[in-house]
Formats: sequence, C-alpha cells, structure tokens
Amino acid sequence: MKITVEDCLKLDAFNPSILAAGKRNLGNRVRSVSVLDATDLETAVRHNGVSEQVVLTSFYGLHGKGKIQGQIVKALAKEGISALVIFHIANRPVDVEQSVIDAAERAGLPLIIMPKENKAEYAVVIEQVMDHLLYGDNFRNSLINNTIFHLLNFERHRNFQNALREAAVNNDFQVILLSRDFNPILSIETRHQTTIAEAIRLGKEKDVEKDGVYTFIDVNGVLTYWGPITISGEKFFIFIVDNEDNYSAGEITKLAEIIELAMGMWKYTPERDAKAELIKALIRGNKSLAYSLKDEIELNGEGVISTFYARGVENGKGNSIFSTFEDETDMDIIMINEDDEIYGMIYRNVSGNKKDDELSDKALVNKLFGDLKEGNKSVRIFHTTGIDGIEGAADGFRLISETWSFVESVFPYKRVFTKYELALVSNCIAIQMQGGYLRKTYMDLLEPFKKEMGENKARQLLETLETFVLDAGMNSGKTSEFMGIHTNTVQYRLKRINDVLGVEITGNRVIPGLTMAVALKRLENMGK
Repeated sequence: MKITVEDCLKLDAFNPSILAAGKRNLGNRVRSVSVLDATDLETAVRHNGVSEQVVLTSFYGLHGKGKIQGQIVKALAKEGISALVIFHIANRPVDVEQSVIDAAERAGLPLIIMPKENKAEYAVVIEQVMDHLLYGDNFRNSLINNTIFHLLNFERHRNFQNALREAAVNNDFQVILLSRDFNPILSIETRHQTTIAEAIRLGKEKDVEKDGVYTFIDVNGVLTYWGPITISGEKFFIFIVDNEDNYSAGEITKLAEIIELAMGMWKYTPERDAKAELIKALIRGNKSLAYSLKDEIELNGEGVISTFYARGVENGKGNSIFSTFEDETDMDIIMINEDDEIYGMIYRNVSGNKKDDELSDKALVNKLFGDLKEGNKSVRIFHTTGIDGIEGAADGFRLISETWSFVESVFPYKRVFTKYELALVSNCIAIQMQGGYLRKTYMDLLEPFKKEMGENKARQLLETLETFVLDAGMNSGKTSEFMGIHTNTVQYRLKRINDVLGVEITGNRVIPGLTMAVALKRLENMGK
C-alpha cells in the first residue's frame, strides 16, 4: 500500500501543521523517515539525501542562516526526498525565512512547518509515520489473504514451489531464495526486467546480510525487499520483488513471514547450495566430490584462475569491488563466508582454450586483490593465482591452509600473499619439521655474523639483511623506509654484510639460498 505525504499530514502528530510550500507534490511517495542535524550542505545531503524519505529538522545549528537552509532545501529536493518538516525549538518561535519557503516552492518540495502549538517531537512523528508505513490505516490484507489462499491449498498444488508460483503470479510479486553465501537456490520469476545476478550484486554492496528485515533496494527500476529467513534452523536470504510498486514495506514484511511459515507447513527443504559445497570440497581436498559438483553446476574446470582466502573484505566496499570485477571482466567468483572469513574461487566459465588470455586474466585478478587491500590495513588476502583446473584449485587451497598462519610472520609488511610467498613458507615449514642436516645447512649460511662480531652488531646486520631480501625486494631505498634509517646507513650495512658473508648477496646463485635462510630464521623466531 502506497503512503504519501498527504496521508502523513492526516496523522495526529501533524495536527496542527502548516503546509508552506510544495502543495502540488503532496502525492510524493513516503518510504522512510530521518532526522537532519547537519550544519553544512555536504553533510546534510550525505546523511539525508534519500529518495522518498521524509526529513525532520529544526535547523538548530543553522538558526538565522537562511542562505544555507535554502541551499539544503534545494539539494535535498534534487535527491528526491518526499518532504521536509521543520520543527519549533523550545522558547524560540518558528522562524523560517521566506527565501527558504521560496526555494522549496521552486523545487516543488512539500515544506511542512510545525508551529509552537504542536507539542509533537521527532519521536512521535517518527513512530506514527513508521506505523502508518508498516501497517496503513487498516493494513490491507488482500495480498496476505490471497497469498495464504494459494500457499495453503494443499489439494491443488503438489509442492511448495508450485503453490508459491501461483501466489506470485496472482499477486504480481517475485521471490528469490538465496543461500547464506548468496547463491540462488529457488527462483519464482514472473517478469524479467533485470537479472538475479545484478540484484545479488547490489544486495551484497548494500550489506543486506547485516541489516534487519526488510531492506529496500532499487535494482535498475525493479523494487526489491531483502531480509534473512530461517529454514530448519539454517540461515538463508530472501528477496521479494514488488512488480508494480503496489505494496508497503509492512505488507512485504508480512508476506515474507507468511512464506516462511508456509515452507514449514509444506516441509519444504531447499536444494543444497552446490557452489558453496564445491568450495568446501576443494578446501577439504575431496577432489572426486569437487569434480562431481563441478559437473552439477556446469563449471568449466579449465577456466579456474585463482583460489583465495581473505579476511577484512566482507563489507560494503569489498562487495562493491567484487561486483565491479565480475561486471568488467566477465569472470565469476564463488565465495563462502565462514565467521567473516571468505574462501573463494575465480574462474572464467567459457569453453575453449583461453591460454592467449591467461596472462591478462592473472593481471586482472592481481589487480582485484590490490583494490581490496587499498586503504584498509586490516585486510589479509592469501591467493594462488595461475592454477590448473580442479586439481590445481584443491592444491591451492591446501597450500593456503598449510601456510596462512605462518606467512605473515615471514612477510610482516605484506597484506596480499601470492603462491610464491606461500610456497617459500611451505618449504620452510617442511625444513623446520624435518630438522637435521638440511635445516643446519641453511642456518649455517648465517653463522658468520655470530662468529665475526658481537651480538648487537650481528642482530643489526641480520635485521637489515632480512628486510632487504624479504620485505624490500632488494631495494635499499625501501629498506631504509621500512627500518626508519638513512639510505647511506643501509648501503654501509649491505657492504658490511657482503664482507662478512664473503659474497655479493644480490648474486643470482646466492640469493635463493640466502632467501630461504632468512625466511627460516623468521619462522623459527615465531616460537620464541
């Protein structure tokens, strides 16, 4: 049921009130309410510029600043708010300058003034408007009654899916049921104005999994309402499409509740999420099951490009980056979320040989991980990019699981770890566990520091060597930045290191063994 500004003016909270401007647009749709307490234009638009929203304010921090008030009115009208309600302030008369009223009139924005005689405060207005939005005057139950009629017609329908489809067709809505990892497992579509994939991408960007029931999202003109749903104790997500903008948020919420109840009465069991099960099988190393699931979801195994494990990216920005990547590259991502940790696989699901594009695909994936870490120091990403099919994906997850908890200690300045860092640490772990002659061989490469100088000087040169080799990519300038010392000091220390070891440390035949030695040293320092 649609609620308009005119409907809101009939509420007790607006008695009395003055409609100062925008009478021609009293039919504006109302979907939500907010309070404006900003003292500048940018903040006001950022927090209150929401389409079809009633904005309440007293302009407390802008008293006497009619010019800025007028600018805010104009900007909010441009953003499509439904109406602006100006409240009185205790012991101060309502003082709305004519220029503000004129700005609202020119913009066609309903401007409502709450005079001193009206004792209603923000909370009262919000409560009454939201109550009206959720339930309306009589809460029209035609949608609910009609839906119940079809959903509970056990004689006519052979299963829950058929009953739900009949209800959706008769009441002009659509329903998509998603797994907790946002993979569609039940689709009741009655129109095709956009794709489910596009809706899911926007839903992820809006962080709907962290919002309450029910979040409204406009998907390219398609009106969707998102919320969580529980089936047999397991969490799912559902989004309902209002095809003709016929229903209020309250009606959609009640509809979702009825659908959830009907699932229980029909003893409906959702199909398993084969995509999520594929990732779990790969993580467990169950390759035979992974091959079976690959065929079930019709995934081209040869198109697998990368596997990854990530922390700190499960947010609106991260979801937006993932969505943009899929849109711009024609690659797909399967992800599962385990306690705010993401496991995923990136693939190009096309037939034919893609070797000509392999390098560019790798570059695009590496850019994706770079974008995810940008501006967020808490992000950690461990990935094996450039792998060979299902076998490679399972091996990639195994490499990640065996090394992710150690690799940060070996490379403390990195936030994105490739298969090369992971492979190096994997070898170090194997050498450490094996012990004996091989471990001694590598550790002996660093013994000259202890033999030829005091403990403090040896530690200083070893720290410089570790930073130069493992962190700075053998760049003396970056080494000075990481260590907070002058470049000349770094150059002097590197010369001393060459003298102590008796080799040029950047030599092609020297650096592999030296890298393994300093990495093994850092790994062993973890337990100290």
